[in-house]
Amino acid sequence: MPAQVLAWAGVGIVAATSTGILLAREWRWHLGLMAAQYLGAAVLASGHWPLGMAAALLVTGWMTIAALGMTLTALPSQIDPTERSWPQGRAFRLFMAGMIFVLAAGLTGRGQSSVAGIGAPAVAGSVLLAGIGFLQLGTSSQITRIIFGLLTVLAGFEVFYAAVEGSILVAGMLSVVILGLGLVGAYLLNASFPEDAA
Repeated sequence: MPAQVLAWAGVGIVAATSTGILLAREWRWHLGLMAAQYLGAAVLASGHWPLGMAAALLVTGWMTIAALGMTLTALPSQIDPTERSWPQGRAFRLFMAGMIFVLAAGLTGRGQSSVAGIGAPAVAGSVLLAGIGFLQLGTSSQITRIIFGLLTVLAGFEVFYAAVEGSILVAGMLSVVILGLGLVGAYLLNASFPEDAA
């Protein structure tokens, strides 16, 4: 029973942090919320993986956030003028996030019965992360938001993967992909800065 309570606490963490990332506009908030989101993903993964593998997911996420944070700290504030053409209202984003919550609630029971051994918290957490990550990708043109959206989608996939497979090798490969995405994102942020400044 305490493990189930902990798993649902992880769902609460990823629900709050992914919605916060979608609504926040300052990259410092994004970094803090992403760090907390990886904590929630590691809590969800720890229900199916050994503690060391779940801790590796957490450390990999935090290393990626640290790389992006060092890059963003070195750059001055950027405002992308094309962002104004995308849906920007917080009410719109909150409404869309609410639709993802309804979708996650509807898929939780079906996913649990379709895939043997997967728990309701893992289904709910992975659908929330992937859905809000895709929503982030679809409503933004800023490189920073796109990177955070991709990382959120990958965190959702990793939570779902942890519930169905316990392979250490594939978990390590996923960690390499997450770190690689963070490094590519840091490079793209540096490369795009002279164009934004001009």
